[in-house]
This record gives sequence, C-alpha cells and structure tokens, in this order.
Amino acid sequence: MLTTVKKIIELFKVRISLTITLCAVSGVFIMPHSNSFSLNQFIILIVCTFLSSASSSAFNQFYEKDLDVLMPRTSQRPFATGFFKSDSYWLFIFFTLLVISLSVAALYLNIATAIYLLLGAIFYGYVYTIVLKRSSIYNIVIGGLAGSFAVLAGSAAVNPMLSVPAIILSLILFLWTPPHFWSLAIAIEEDYAKAKIPMLPNLIGAKSSSYVILSQTILLVIISFVPLLFNMGFIYLSFVLIGGLYFLWKSIILVFETTKKNAMSNFFASFIQLGLLLFACIIEGLINYI
Repeated sequence: MLTTVKKIIELFKVRISLTITLCAVSGVFIMPHSNSFSLNQFIILIVCTFLSSASSSAFNQFYEKDLDVLMPRTSQRPFATGFFKSDSYWLFIFFTLLVISLSVAALYLNIATAIYLLLGAIFYGYVYTIVLKRSSIYNIVIGGLAGSFAVLAGSAAVNPMLSVPAIILSLILFLWTPPHFWSLAIAIEEDYAKAKIPMLPNLIGAKSSSYVILSQTILLVIISFVPLLFNMGFIYLSFVLIGGLYFLWKSIILVFETTKKNAMSNFFASFIQLGLLLFACIIEGLINYI
C-alpha cells in the first residue's frame, strides 16, 4: 500500500505540481489587494492549479515511458517500470482530473483563470511532451510556459484583466526555465544523448552551453528586479538580491569549470533563486493585504 502511494506521488509529480501551484499563489500576491477575492477562492485556485498540473504531469509520464526507461534518472517511474500498466483508462483519469479542475476554476473563479490553467496544461502536456521534446532544441524553452501561465492564472483569479506585474512575473518564470534545465542537461548529458532528446549541451557542447546559461541567468536576474517598480518592496529586494547573486555566482563558476558537479550545483541554485523570489512575492503581498 505504501509503495503504491509513493508511486502515485511520483506519477503526478507532486513536487513539480506544488511548484507550479506556488507560481499561481505568487500570481495572486503580486496583484494589488482586492477585497472581492476570498479565502475560499484562494483555496479553490490552489486545488485547481495543483490538479491541472498533476494531470498533465502524469500524462507526460504515460506518453514518455519509452524515453524514461532509457535514462537512469527516470527509469524507475511507475509506467517505465511497469508498476502501473499503461492502459487507456489512465488517460480517462488524467483527462477527468483536468476537466474537473478547469470546470471548478471557471465556475467559482472566472473563465480567464480556467483558460490560463488550460493553456498551461496544453503547453506542457501537448506542445512540450508530444510536439517538441523529441524534435526541437526549444523543447524546455516553450515547455516553461506552463509556469508562466500558472502565474497568470493566479493573477486572473484576483482580476481577470492582464496586469503589468503579472506579465513581468510570468516573464521571469519563462526566463528561469532554460538555465535551470540546461544545467541539468549538462549534468546528465549522457542520459539525454541515450534517449536522443535534443537538449542544448548535446548539440553545442557543455562549455558553449555554460556561456548560454550564464547569459540567460544575467537576463533573468536583471528582469527579476523590475517588480520593484510596482508593488514590491524591501523584502522582495533582499530575497531577489540574495537568490539572484547566488544563482549568478554558480553560473559563473560553471563557465570557468564546466563539470557535471558544478552543473548540478547550478541546477539547485536555480531552485533557491526561484524559491526566494516567489516567497518574497507572497510575503510582500501578505503585508499589503494586512
């Protein structure tokens, strides 16, 4: 029973789905305070975002089982090992979860929120998983829009009209994805080569990729300060400065010494940078709400 629960958690990529949900939450708090947005709506947003992300993540594993079995990092996933049989009823379950999440979001929040959640699921489940992953170097670049749409879903739950702060935060999420995944791609370059997935390091080499990662990180760090022009304050500045400089430093180290160890270190540094930024948005938003 415990093993089955662990496999279900792995199937729905709970950690990734929680990260996407955190993006949606940050989208809520980057918006100006609104008395019309209730706690119940906030909880509904969290549940709907998590379910929509989990359903597309599970579909990703269902569709990619032939690739997952080739790479040590993913070879123990439930469909790759055969722990769960890849029967068609799984597709019905994933589709049902997605429809429920979108329907609840449309009914209890607004249509705009549901549309952004749908776009996130489409870009991850279809555009990234089916169309781009096996064929294009831009696979993770476009796939990263899933996080960007989660931010827009969160902001739309407060106000369906697009706002500049929400657009900026969604851009930050979009810029964060390439250096994050390309760092991982350097660390496990052989895995992607074995699966014939066209990741940047496999096409231009690890050293050249490290320069691209550094340039992307510099751009990301610069853009991450733009929300200070709107409703972010000192806490946001402090968190973004610490996280941005740390990520930038690790990216510089990767350029000077392009090893798998430093690539993995940069990969984890990206998590720290993003986590500090999102929590800063939430803390600043909470202060504004209070």
